[in-house]
Amino acid sequence: MIKYLRLLLLPFSLLYGIVVILRNMLYDRGLLRSRKFDIPVICVGNLVLGGSGKSPVTEYLVNLLGEYKIAILSRGYGRETKGFLYADENATARSVGDEPLQFYHKFPGITVAVCEDRVLGIEKLKGEHDLVILDDAFQHRRVKPGLSILLFEYQKLLQPQFVLPAGNMREPFWGYRRADLLLVTKAPATLSDEQKASCAEKFGSGASGKIYFSAINYGNLTGLFSKAELEAQALAGKTVFLLTGIANPKPLLDELRRYTPAIIHHDYPDHHSYSLQNIAKLAEAFSEHPAKEKIIITTEKDAQRLFDVTFKELLLNLPVFYLPIKVIIEENHTQAFNQKILKYVSDTARNR
Repeated sequence: MIKYLRLLLLPFSLLYGIVVILRNMLYDRGLLRSRKFDIPVICVGNLVLGGSGKSPVTEYLVNLLGEYKIAILSRGYGRETKGFLYADENATARSVGDEPLQFYHKFPGITVAVCEDRVLGIEKLKGEHDLVILDDAFQHRRVKPGLSILLFEYQKLLQPQFVLPAGNMREPFWGYRRADLLLVTKAPATLSDEQKASCAEKFGSGASGKIYFSAINYGNLTGLFSKAELEAQALAGKTVFLLTGIANPKPLLDELRRYTPAIIHHDYPDHHSYSLQNIAKLAEAFSEHPAKEKIIITTEKDAQRLFDVTFKELLLNLPVFYLPIKVIIEENHTQAFNQKILKYVSDTARNR
């Protein structure tokens, strides 16, 4: 029903699309200025609102480029603060956003900062770092990154899509031409040549040599407070209370259903700021459920919002685990994908 209601918004999508096209034309022709930096700047972005897997790709880059002094710069979506801020030991999801907080907790050796104005953010970071990774900045045209990696979720790529507000696209599909690398995410672990060709057809011949495929790899369940680890096989026979505030929980649901059919899903919108009532409802439902074997599972991104001290009393004595993920580039093309990134960073750093 909602799908058909959104079609009524198509006239507004037309207007929105015209505005975006005109804005991009002004940048493309130099009438609006894009700032280029001599420091390596890698942009990780997508064309739609959320759900394409930017966080695990950003983490992939951090692991790949570990020999450099890295800064991740994010807008800090959902934070209650403004301006330039570093993530530090006092940071919360409310102050810097859930994804930057996740990066900070996961990579203590790198700098994580947030700023709505990416030009200002890079200016503050460039003197003390070898490279800057921009998280979700493909539409931030005031910065001209040296390398842009654009993500496309496999299932959505094969479906018709519209720009906002009738659809979820931030700009028309042909915006992909600005990207240096096109990464199809959340693809099946094994892809046939026909499936790859279907994806490639969406881009046309101009994208040849730029398209790569990746899948999700799930790690061990990790205790929210205890940091104890459980293998996914331990879910067999358990009732799972799943808490998500992400754009597309379907891949996670599919993964959990491999081990148990008993899943009670507390589903919220992407970047949802959990209230005390939300968490109390989850804790109460868990306590009252008759199952003897039960567990609460959330995503690593959602976990950042659960560290809030207001929730700790409700959750501390419950078996709450998060499920970390990482991106796996298609095996036969991992080296080529990595080499393009390493070469860009190395060449730019050397020229500097």
